[in-house]
Amino acid sequence: MSGDQILQLFAYLLPAVVTGAVAFYFFRLHTRNEDGRRRFLLHKDSQKETLPIRLQAYERMALFLERIALNSLVVRVAPTGKKKSDYENLLIKQIETEFEHNLSQQIYMSDSCWNIIKTAKNTTIQIIRSAGMSETDSPDKLREDILNQTMEKESPSNAALAFVKKEVAELWD
Repeated sequence: MSGDQILQLFAYLLPAVVTGAVAFYFFRLHTRNEDGRRRFLLHKDSQKETLPIRLQAYERMALFLERIALNSLVVRVAPTGKKKSDYENLLIKQIETEFEHNLSQQIYMSDSCWNIIKTAKNTTIQIIRSAGMSETDSPDKLREDILNQTMEKESPSNAALAFVKKEVAELWD
């Protein structure tokens, strides 16, 4: 093969190679766009199905936080006996039972939200225990001490509920 023939062969191949490279580039670009579109549609469909479930989980946790708020808890749960320790344990048992009932809701919310809810529960129990260490001897006095503590500072449930509301609002953004 002579130099002219090689040059002629190269002149015929060059447009075919350029056309093939451009076609490959556009095909790859089209494939990426289609994958992105499919992913978006799948995400959109799954949002339609999961959003109501997630909202229900947030609703249940809001109800949990309202139910363990100390001022509503001591009004709702009356002492059954004469011992202060029995009433303290009853209040804590109510909180733990409510929490265990809603334990599965954690899969529908962020880790930070779930951790704040757990912290509110633990802090509420801590407040009950610290009020139980006071010199009072009757369950009614314990109720009074707990209510006095909630008057002085913000309830842990209220702080957690504010965070839950903020997170639900972010679902719409």
